[in-house]
Amino acid sequence: MKEQIISAGKISGVVALLALASCTSVQTPQTQDTQAATEQQQAETNLLLQEWSGPYQGVPAFDKMNLADLKPAMEKAMAINLAEIEAIANSTEPATFENTIEAMERSGEELDRVFTYYGIWGSNMSTPEFREIQKEMAPKISEFSSKISQNEKLFQRIKTVYENSIKNPLPADQQRVVQLIYEDFAMEGADLSPEKKQRYAEINKELSSLYTAFGNNILADEEKYVVYFTKDQLSGLPESFVKAAAKAAADRGKPGQYAVTNTRSSMDQFLTYSDERGLREQVWKNYYSRGDNNDANDNKQNIVNILKLRKERVQLMGYDNFAEWRLQNRMAKTPEAAMELMMAVWPAATARAREEVADMQKLANATSKTKITIEPWDYRYYAEKVRKDKYDLDSDEVKQYLELGNLTQAMFFTAGELFNFDFKPVAEGSVPVFHEDVKVWEVTDKTSGEHIGLWYLDPFARQGKRSGAWATTYRAHTTFDGKKNVLSSNNSNFVKPAPGEPVLVSWDDATTFFHEFGHALHFLASNVKYPTLNSGVRDYTEFQSQLLERWLSTDKVINQFLKHYKTGEPMPKELVAKIEKAATFNQGFETTEFLASALMDMHFHLADPENLDPDKFEKETLAKLGMPKEIVMRHRSPHFGHVFSGEGYATAYYGYMWADVLTSDASEAFTEAPGGFYDKGVADKLVKYLFAPRNSMDPAEAYRMFRGRDARIDALMRDRGFPVPKN
Repeated sequence: MKEQIISAGKISGVVALLALASCTSVQTPQTQDTQAATEQQQAETNLLLQEWSGPYQGVPAFDKMNLADLKPAMEKAMAINLAEIEAIANSTEPATFENTIEAMERSGEELDRVFTYYGIWGSNMSTPEFREIQKEMAPKISEFSSKISQNEKLFQRIKTVYENSIKNPLPADQQRVVQLIYEDFAMEGADLSPEKKQRYAEINKELSSLYTAFGNNILADEEKYVVYFTKDQLSGLPESFVKAAAKAAADRGKPGQYAVTNTRSSMDQFLTYSDERGLREQVWKNYYSRGDNNDANDNKQNIVNILKLRKERVQLMGYDNFAEWRLQNRMAKTPEAAMELMMAVWPAATARAREEVADMQKLANATSKTKITIEPWDYRYYAEKVRKDKYDLDSDEVKQYLELGNLTQAMFFTAGELFNFDFKPVAEGSVPVFHEDVKVWEVTDKTSGEHIGLWYLDPFARQGKRSGAWATTYRAHTTFDGKKNVLSSNNSNFVKPAPGEPVLVSWDDATTFFHEFGHALHFLASNVKYPTLNSGVRDYTEFQSQLLERWLSTDKVINQFLKHYKTGEPMPKELVAKIEKAATFNQGFETTEFLASALMDMHFHLADPENLDPDKFEKETLAKLGMPKEIVMRHRSPHFGHVFSGEGYATAYYGYMWADVLTSDASEAFTEAPGGFYDKGVADKLVKYLFAPRNSMDPAEAYRMFRGRDARIDALMRDRGFPVPKN
């Protein structure tokens, strides 16, 4: 990537702003005028604040963004937004939907643009310099947010519109917007006394710093702990991984060696195939001890502090615990309902896991040169051997048919069949990107040719990019103030291959690729009028993406796109049959490692955080639950970023399981239809009720409109090969 250059105009703006910030003299009218003029100049010249220009209704200037612009841009954007909010709150006109709710929906455009760039630095292009800015800005962002959520005049106007809408209902989408905004403000303590509001804001400020520290500690450990090995330690590893590991070592200044980076994609492959048990143990310990090394990046005290502050904050509003507060507007409604779902599946999952361990131990006894007992770092390795032994299924053989480019085309095909979308690559250089790896496609309607938006893909792991896979939007669909197109993005952490080599991924990684694309399709399919309606209900928004995973294994995708990367031949029917036969293989491991994390999330937030030792609490709670010793939580507590580097999934990680129930049940709607997974009638209902509405209707009602009834857990149990509970 080319070095980012600050223009002279930007430098002068930043310098002027810093000089003014350090000035302690009394402001005269003349100096106030000078300051206003300087701020105006800074706003006009700071790229991060500027309206997006270029094609496709304007696109982010990712190729020109400079970190020096970030802090002043954020501060200015927050000031502009607060001024907009103050104008709404202090209006002398009677509160109406138009002058209050719609005005709020229209505000904050500059802030949205700046946060798009902030998100790229935070997730895709982090640097030590950015993390310093992030650390400084986190409490300021929290203060800014509190000034809005605790604005008494604003809330009274919102409340007036809400109460009037109960007496005289508005059109359905407006009614939903009013409801969501009112409930959000109420949940954030808008009705508290001034003293409690102050403490509430202080807690949020403290939490924002803790969340930033927690996430950055994980990233630091991912960058710090790399396992290097030599040519005589390559036994068992696939050729594609060996080449990628050689490149990873060379990139880190160790040519001639090989490297396992501390990310899931790298760790998972190494633990699955490497014959070097000692190295497997080292790689496993590095990965699962992230944030738990009793050093400067240790997260245990952060967990305790976060839990204490979360509990204190919700108690200000009269709730017993964080989970009770958080789940009131989720599909589960209560912690008890979420726990009931998880515990309905847990016994079957752990029982299956013990069967899997017994199979692995039997094979290890028969094949290992030395007597071993299955440990967590052996699980993937021996599971793969059992898979070959039981089902004659070789994961590396499957990978030869899972080439990234073909998988991308498979997703486009699926989107075309279900959503009538067409994806075409944009001309190189016509849309700015933040890294040379990023590619962009235009999305249009196949029939009408209507432009819908853009889809960005950032596929590879690299220094400064957080691990995992995720989807996001740079601009969401709305129509209330002129139709806005969608700028959607998918981000993965595939291991970048050596030059000229194909990107071959595992079946699990291919499934995740489809999953995250499901989120992008949810963004692109939106037909909502107002920005707030693009928000999601956490235990529902994973459903749409999990459902899309099912199309990976459909005949049309397999026969057209799962082709051998060398011969171009489609995956043979015999191999497909083996995959289908082994579909429920290792479900004990996969379900148990996920549920362990989801259950711990809930238990942490139901416990008393005083004198809590996170490691001890994790160990003791899992022991009480009967956690198999050969399996560890998918996300151990000290690196459970979903839950402790923000609040999106806190007491809501169970939502993946809730979404799985919906997914399995909805899948059967397709298998029961004449056209199967490509049945036109069911697909139309899928888009109409489950994707396009976003949050413009209650999720439970939307699902009933699609299925004709509520979802049932039976389909989930059948999918995983678990016994179906008797009614």
